[in-house]
Amino acid sequence: MLEYAEPVARLIDELKRLPGIGHKSAQRIAFHILQADTEKVENLVNAIKEVKEKIIFCSLCNNITDIDPCRYCTSPTRDQKLICVVEEPHNLVTVEKTREYHGLYHVLHGALSPIRGIGPEELKIKNLLERMRSAEVEEIILATNPTTEGEATANYLSRLLKPLGVKVTRIAMGLPVGSDLEYADEVTMHKALTNRHEI
Repeated sequence: MLEYAEPVARLIDELKRLPGIGHKSAQRIAFHILQADTEKVENLVNAIKEVKEKIIFCSLCNNITDIDPCRYCTSPTRDQKLICVVEEPHNLVTVEKTREYHGLYHVLHGALSPIRGIGPEELKIKNLLERMRSAEVEEIILATNPTTEGEATANYLSRLLKPLGVKVTRIAMGLPVGSDLEYADEVTMHKALTNRHEI
């Protein structure tokens, strides 16, 4: 069996921990790093460190940011009466790519999943309710993924929010069931937002 020097083996093992990176991909990345200029490797290391040191969650919407509140929450051009609820920060980026949505966001950081032990307490729902009480929100758009967990989360939030007198809508199912928002193209995401419906 082929054995690598300890630092290379350790790098491969660490790279394999990343999502979507198997053993062969980890090897390719490790050897790319070995062949790269020291300056490029230092830039990569510094970028990783900077993300860990400077990125925080927005205290209002839970999006990843380097300032608090984030740029979306403090923008004077965004519609303060409209909040789009998404599961993860990368879902927000997918919605923004459409250039059709101009409201605020709320990131849950997950979806309800009893099998994985994720209940309402593990999601960022509490500060959504606080936002509802302190702002004049007229509509909540539930843009959770069209999966079993996403649907369960949307239904739970709908039952929680409707008694507060706010319009609750769900993005249209122009997105394939069982996929994630991050894989949707701009046109599909635009159609889903345009054809959302009340639930």
